[in-house]
Amino acid sequence: MDLTNELLQISAKLYQLLSSSIPKGEERSQYIDRINFLLDEQGKIINALKAQNFQLNKEIKSHAMLMELNRRIGEKLQLVMEEVKKDLRDIQNTKKNEKHYMNPYSNVQVMDGMYYDRKS
Repeated sequence: MDLTNELLQISAKLYQLLSSSIPKGEERSQYIDRINFLLDEQGKIINALKAQNFQLNKEIKSHAMLMELNRRIGEKLQLVMEEVKKDLRDIQNTKKNEKHYMNPYSNVQVMDGMYYDRKS
């Protein structure tokens, strides 16, 4: 199988994976690992194609499909990144709120007990 067809197959697998719903919990870690694996495989093939001085041609059907898949994969990866960032922000807010609940006066700076007794 030539490299362009192999790249097309891996890109299709990646797009199919990204099109599925983003799992929660432990499954998310496996989901992200699978995405990373497919991206690494895709990168290896692209590097091999670059070594052969490969050029994409929009007039060739498989090349046009690769370009369209790549655009869609980029959009889907952005959605996954936004979802992960949102979850990280939620976790940080939860930790902050929990810490504030455990010690509600930690941010209060009071200068109680300081006075000067001056005898005239």
